[in-house]
Amino acid sequence: MLKTNAMRILETAGVDYKAYEYNPTAGIDAVSIAGYIKKPVEQTFKTLVTQSANTQHGFNHFVFVIPANAELNVKKAAQAAGVKNIEMLPQKKLLPLTGYIHGGCSPLGMKKDFPTFIDETAVLFDTICLSGGKIGLTLDLNAEKLATAIGAKFADLTL
Repeated sequence: MLKTNAMRILETAGVDYKAYEYNPTAGIDAVSIAGYIKKPVEQTFKTLVTQSANTQHGFNHFVFVIPANAELNVKKAAQAAGVKNIEMLPQKKLLPLTGYIHGGCSPLGMKKDFPTFIDETAVLFDTICLSGGKIGLTLDLNAEKLATAIGAKFADLTL
């Protein structure tokens, strides 16, 4: 298995993880991946990139990591980010902004460090699963260690 930037960042930070490879023809959405790697959907997380017209804090892009079966509450997300409103980043802007494609987006190793928020339910599990930075790869790791490694904050983010 070739190492991704996400894996290298975790190793440099001393964060243990387990890597799962999966067949992307089974689906690249987080719910499908949870089934493929036999993990609960509540323990498998997806990475969402958003944008805001409000740049009062110098940022207009934010990353949210939420459970596979959940929907981002944009009001709660905006509140966590300290901006008036947030909307999903159009898919065509994902690769140029983050370096990742849809289905392989990880909160680790983006082109820039964006403010990142992890849904507070992540701490209910010993580990969570999230994208390893490419389609076909999921990483299983401790959410609190992930947050420390990338400077993320925990917040109530879902509907």
